[in-house]
Amino acid sequence: MRPRYIAVEGPLGVGKTALARLLTERLGARGVIEPGPNPFLDGLYHDPKRSAFQAQLYYLLSRYQQKDEFHQEDLFARGGVVSDYLFACDRIVAQVNLSRDELALYDKVYRLLGREVPRPDLVVYLQAKADVLHGRLKKRSSSVPGRDYIEKVAQAYAEFFFNYGDSPLLVVNTSEIDYVERRPDLDDLVAVIQKTRAGISHYNPLGSR
Repeated sequence: MRPRYIAVEGPLGVGKTALARLLTERLGARGVIEPGPNPFLDGLYHDPKRSAFQAQLYYLLSRYQQKDEFHQEDLFARGGVVSDYLFACDRIVAQVNLSRDELALYDKVYRLLGREVPRPDLVVYLQAKADVLHGRLKKRSSSVPGRDYIEKVAQAYAEFFFNYGDSPLLVVNTSEIDYVERRPDLDDLVAVIQKTRAGISHYNPLGSR
């Protein structure tokens, strides 16, 4: 059987929500999409010392509030569940954005809440080059963080998943594909996801981009 609970993750701009929505439709699953928008996000990009802690706490609590949407009966239903985040990844961006004292306080809340959040059967970790991520973000919004910040977050994700072992992991390089606009790219990616069962797998397509 294919994974019943799939979490899609990756740095900002990589297209995790788009893929989660497409997988939800393709697999007949129930989607758990991160609530938004984060009212502190603009402040995080332009005045991080003032807004970073509020932004991170908002993300953390919003994700925790959704834990009840991962009902056991949904995991064993025909389509399962697909989410556009992994709870443990919230700390990746937190360690980039927060000061040492802020991160210490954040960690106390994170450890308390994280115990009650279920682990996925498969994590799909999407990667892309920093230039690609920056370009995708500019297409979506006029409020875009700098390239250096994007690269720092992408590197933090890479380091986190290099040591990740809590669930089966599929690492996907999305720099050269467009699964939103090109059906063949999506078909190939979905086929790989459905076949991934255990351990760490890599998918590095040379696609349409």
